[in-house]
Amino acid sequence: MKPVRKAIIPAAGLGTRMLPISHAVPKEMLPIVDLPAIYHLVREATDAGITDILIITNRDKDIMEDFFDVSAEYSTALSAKGKTEELQMLHDIAHMANVYFLRQKETLGLARAVGCARSFVGDEPFVVLYGDDVIFSEVPVARQLMDAYNRYGKSVVGVKPVAPEWIRKYCSLKVTKIEGEPNLYFCDDMIEKPKEGEEFSNLSILGRVLLTPDIFDIIERLLPGAGGEYQLTDAMASLARSEGVYALEFEGTRYDLGSKIGFLKANIDKGLIHPETRDELREYLLELAKTL
Repeated sequence: MKPVRKAIIPAAGLGTRMLPISHAVPKEMLPIVDLPAIYHLVREATDAGITDILIITNRDKDIMEDFFDVSAEYSTALSAKGKTEELQMLHDIAHMANVYFLRQKETLGLARAVGCARSFVGDEPFVVLYGDDVIFSEVPVARQLMDAYNRYGKSVVGVKPVAPEWIRKYCSLKVTKIEGEPNLYFCDDMIEKPKEGEEFSNLSILGRVLLTPDIFDIIERLLPGAGGEYQLTDAMASLARSEGVYALEFEGTRYDLGSKIGFLKANIDKGLIHPETRDELREYLLELAKTL
């Protein structure tokens, strides 16, 4: 069984839920306190032990490449001012992993984005970190999936229970509990954006999956699904029906960064632990709460 060394981050979407700012700034570069959302996805992957990361982008998102590059101007300016800590921080970001970028010519759904990475992945298992989902956890969710994969040798999807109204916006899994595993299920079917009455369970995939390379043949045969797009869930459903996948109810707090409220929540939660903001922000929120 080959080790998991690679990850894909699809980040080619237009981010229409974040308009008007996403018209000029990729939503992946919007800040959570002082670091862009895309940084947290790359950080999770590297903390999990992944060494090679491919970010799928489109035109107008070169700013992401700039963020993970070395800036000669900042290096010179910070060195001249003796700001060694800030200089080291920028150096660490630029060297945190082997980060590659690939432009997707057309945004036709998540399955097509993942399919673009076939030559990058080769015949190895890989993790997909959805670009809209930042998850903060004690153990990186990517690592949690990798641990389950190492035990069972099959694809693993990260799931959480969700409310009925959200199931119909995400997906629903048909699962059987694994004896002796408190948060692991065997999944033999799933459905994307089910209509009322079509749901298998209240478990839905939220932002993280670990896939084996046989998914690429399925993606190549895939037909358009919900919304006329090529849905990764449909490809994973085919894999689940043919050989089964595992569903891990992961530990962590997930933020939907495709939405304005998701960014606000992430900033508040991170701001309350950031050493430069936590005390003043806590005091401000306590005072604000008295007026609500």
